[in-house]
Amino acid sequence: MGQATGDGRTRIEQPSEREVVVTRTFDAPVRLVFDAWTKAELFQLWWAPKSLGMPLVACEMDVRTGGGYRLEFRVDADKTIAFFGKYLEVVALSRIVWTNDESEAGSVTTVTFEDQGGRTRLVMHELYASKEAYDEAGGAADGTPEQFAQLDELLATLGAKV
Repeated sequence: MGQATGDGRTRIEQPSEREVVVTRTFDAPVRLVFDAWTKAELFQLWWAPKSLGMPLVACEMDVRTGGGYRLEFRVDADKTIAFFGKYLEVVALSRIVWTNDESEAGSVTTVTFEDQGGRTRLVMHELYASKEAYDEAGGAADGTPEQFAQLDELLATLGAKV
């Protein structure tokens, strides 16, 4: 536990057997980073790691405390899988907390956004109900460095400095 991994820009830590914490600083203001997490038309452009070959084909997000989301990924020509949950807390430009309810082994994800003089320090914390649930998720943060690289690309197109 506690050893950090990542790709040099994205830091991944496992502080306990049922949680993972991912930290990254983006070269973009909080407003742009928060928008990329809360506007479905932007979220859909970066969330699914391209290397998985499972594009995000449907994205419904009601990003407010008590709202919900549903993400649908194409597995192959005839099959999709869905991930869904509800938003427990949304504080504009600061914090989003949501549940992952697609299985009994779901988790709670908290993302915080911190202004660092025009840059944004983002911390994503996932907490699973048990070690077994964490293990079932199969290295929950493995695709995160690729996701965050895709987010960097999107932020650059939204007018952020790179």
